[in-house]
Amino acid sequence: MTTSGAGLGAMIRTWRDRLSPAAAGFAVARGRRATGLRREELADLAGVSVDYVVRLEQGRATTPSASVVASLARALQLSAAERDHLYRLAGLVPPAEGSISDHVPPGMQRVLARLGDAAVAVFAADWQLVWWNRGWAALLGDPSVCPPRLRNFARDRFPAVSGSAHLARWPVTEADRDATDAAVVSDLRRATGRFPHDRRLTALVRELTAGNRRFAELWATGRVATHREDHKTIHHPAVGPVEVDCDLLTDGDSELKIVIMTAVPGSEDETKLQLAAVTGAPAAVDA
Repeated sequence: MTTSGAGLGAMIRTWRDRLSPAAAGFAVARGRRATGLRREELADLAGVSVDYVVRLEQGRATTPSASVVASLARALQLSAAERDHLYRLAGLVPPAEGSISDHVPPGMQRVLARLGDAAVAVFAADWQLVWWNRGWAALLGDPSVCPPRLRNFARDRFPAVSGSAHLARWPVTEADRDATDAAVVSDLRRATGRFPHDRRLTALVRELTAGNRRFAELWATGRVATHREDHKTIHHPAVGPVEVDCDLLTDGDSELKIVIMTAVPGSEDETKLQLAAVTGAPAAVDA
């Protein structure tokens, strides 16, 4: 029997109430009564519907999926111990030690929230997309319309199944596509050394090796490296082509990849980037 106030819904409410909107990247309106996040703000951050958050907090939904729990933990900026507690309350086994982590720690969340209008996303060590901001959704399209399993840059880059959904909702071109392909594959090989027993990574490599000739050829070279920077052109439907610098920072412990897209200061592309931020908006999906 769950102790009163310590169940799944109660803990989500407690963690929601303690997180300030400013810490989560929301502008604080004058006269706001709520000191913590509103339900709709949590839903926005976690990529679920407001109704689903209500059902969770009221105890009418008690078995969220692992992907939803991971999204809630990131949105609520939980510590690793709190994240594991959330998994257990949902009846799930927390991620095992040595597995690829999808968790974005609170310190990184604070830094990400202060990056302003830059388009920013966080990928796990296997290039699974785990977090993005409004700037990213505005520039490339809202990733939440893509099924969680398919929100993987390597799978998007080297499709093993025709007709699969894409992370970017409109065309993206690179200065050197071959170099980017090689960098992504060699980075994945590096991840297999860091996480040799991770099932998700093993399954991904097996799937892409068997289903995509280009990936198989690059994998066979045995190259090991990291992906650091790129130059891309986003063919945005509202503002036209936007040239951006794509830089990648890696967290040393969990191998999380922070991808930041920016335009040259004072350039026409920067103006287009700002316009895209106004015209684009992320959309929530149900759990």
